[in-house]
Amino acid sequence: MSSTSFSQSLRRLWARDKFSYSVRVFIALTGSMAFCWYQDEMSLLIPLFLGIIASALAETDDSWQGRLNALLVTLVCFSASALSVELLFPYPWLLVIALALASFALTMLGALGERYGAIASATLILAVYTMIGVDQRGGEVTDFWHEPLLLVAGAAWYGLLSVLWQALFSNQPVQQSLARLFWELGLYLKLKSALFEPVRKLDVEAGRLELARQNGRVVAALNTAKEIILHRVGNSRPGSKISRYLKLYFLAQDIHERASSSHYPYNALADAFFHSDVMFRCQRLLRQQGVACQRLSESIKLRQPFVYDDSFAEALGDLHASLEHLRIQSNPAWRGLLRSLRALAANLGTLDRLLSDASNPDALADATDSSLLDRSPRNLKDVWSRLRQHLTPTSLIFRHALRLPLALSIGFGMVHWIHPSQGYWIILTTLFVCQPSYGATRRKFSQRIIGTAIGLAVGWALFDLFPNPIIQSLFAVVAGVVFFTNRTTRYTLSTAAITLMVLFCFNQVGDGYGLFLPRLFDTLVGSVIAAAAVFLFLPDWQGRRLNQALANTLSCNSQYLRQILQQYAQGKSDDLAYRLARRNAHNADAALSTTLANMLMEPGHFRKDADMGFRFLVLSHTLLSYLSGLGAHRGTELPAELREQLIEGAGRRIADSIDQIAQGLSAKLPVPVQSDEEEKLANELEQMPDDIDENLRLVQTQLALICRQLGPLRTLAAHLVKAP
Repeated sequence: MSSTSFSQSLRRLWARDKFSYSVRVFIALTGSMAFCWYQDEMSLLIPLFLGIIASALAETDDSWQGRLNALLVTLVCFSASALSVELLFPYPWLLVIALALASFALTMLGALGERYGAIASATLILAVYTMIGVDQRGGEVTDFWHEPLLLVAGAAWYGLLSVLWQALFSNQPVQQSLARLFWELGLYLKLKSALFEPVRKLDVEAGRLELARQNGRVVAALNTAKEIILHRVGNSRPGSKISRYLKLYFLAQDIHERASSSHYPYNALADAFFHSDVMFRCQRLLRQQGVACQRLSESIKLRQPFVYDDSFAEALGDLHASLEHLRIQSNPAWRGLLRSLRALAANLGTLDRLLSDASNPDALADATDSSLLDRSPRNLKDVWSRLRQHLTPTSLIFRHALRLPLALSIGFGMVHWIHPSQGYWIILTTLFVCQPSYGATRRKFSQRIIGTAIGLAVGWALFDLFPNPIIQSLFAVVAGVVFFTNRTTRYTLSTAAITLMVLFCFNQVGDGYGLFLPRLFDTLVGSVIAAAAVFLFLPDWQGRRLNQALANTLSCNSQYLRQILQQYAQGKSDDLAYRLARRNAHNADAALSTTLANMLMEPGHFRKDADMGFRFLVLSHTLLSYLSGLGAHRGTELPAELREQLIEGAGRRIADSIDQIAQGLSAKLPVPVQSDEEEKLANELEQMPDDIDENLRLVQTQLALICRQLGPLRTLAAHLVKAP
């Protein structure tokens, strides 16, 4: 292998988002292992490793200053949690009451944001780790400070590594998040290009459904990138590097709006231009732009210059030539469709320019409003306000905060009822498996049991093959790294890895073979308790909440439309209000897709409306596409009288109708299937004179397409909330 290719391989490895995480965990575990071997105190190994695990689970992205502050809060929470368990362990009734109250309070902290939720969850995990440690000593509490000190020392050791890493490589997470964002955008563009397949009777619904799912991934990547950039910017003026990344983020938002826009039903275009190459040229150009997005992703990840391919300009020129050839034929049936195709070509041209600008983002003008919405609470008043909003049975967080203490208390009761060996692993398993939704718990249930069984089987084989303690300690470190790199993506593998790590660690200080059957038994019991709690106590069936999810999607689309109309009335401006409305609409679209995916995992009775929900998702995503098409052309100048007629008149009426359907869904009130007023409005919008201005035609056509979506949406809404 040449030095260049080796260097390129190292660069790619460094660019992987899990690599830096793996290195930190590896250094922390190896350092602790080496310290224990050097001091000949292997009894310190387990609490140090468990402290490292808890600290790594509490870690969220932040600047080094933010990470340092979070670490200090984490260590205080860990110390209080571990000391409380040590002091209350001889009094089971007091301990279980404290565990229930703490789990409720800490779960509710998740309402404040991801950072608080991660610290709260890790604090609960550390409390159970402390119980396991006391149980290993036979329940004796002599030096009550000894075990907590080791756990907190392990947590502090990993936390300091994390702070140092953030200080040295602060911008690496920004690069990785932007790279993922443009990669997902590239996949979205490729999927969108499939809708231009020049085939009659193309299954557009299936294509749009897959597009809606991919849109959810793009939205998740946008939200992650925003949060990571926000942690670097805060309230200060961004530096030159972060300013460059901020411009790329806003560029990705513009590309997303252009990419998600639609200008006409695709089947109608395919039928009309079946014998022409125009659809193929649209498809080819859009696919090329998807490839360009993914090349941009690689450039950002590897910190290399991005060069936009000049041949794309030729493809765009070929598309315009094909459109001109169709125009010359003067087919009256094509007149309206050709105008939609010209709008599509203009949109693809803008996409081409945006991707070209990405080759030199520093030259892009600063956004007139580059502020990002920080959703984290700023003071105690914000904290209380956020918590108070969730102190209601309708809140998923509140229901989970009630359910989790019950499940943990039952697990605690099982430990003291049957006195199993290593019984506190039951509580730990329950804590990991019990999730806010039934679907997520069901996934964790099977993955946890299968992963544990695999880990025990592999551990049994490795114990016999490699009896040497040093080799087993290396296996423990590797298993710990595998656990952390896969815990969010391959939970079965990560469970197998953490099981292996525990086996090898316990074998350093005692008999690891004695853990095999207790570990499997405890996993089964803890998983069953978690599943039963989610199924029986305040279950959050997605099927029962489907009407709320659909209503929220339509309400967000209505707000997005109102912001677009305001932009047409007052002039184009990518201000925070507009970007927030656009992001909320896409977030709601992604949330509906997730709700339906979870709904498919629920018992049959609760997923009876799943098919209707997916049809609604296709319609609402199509509506969002037409809204994006309208938003993408906000720079269009309209005469005052037409602006009043279209924006203040037709546009507002359509937004009101969307709100009306949303309100009916939310309150489960009957929704009229037919609206003569909407039908009349759609007909009026579709009636345009031949000599109408092209910009005005584009706006009116988009409003007509949006209006035509209301009828099918009304029909599905009416069926969903129909009276018994």
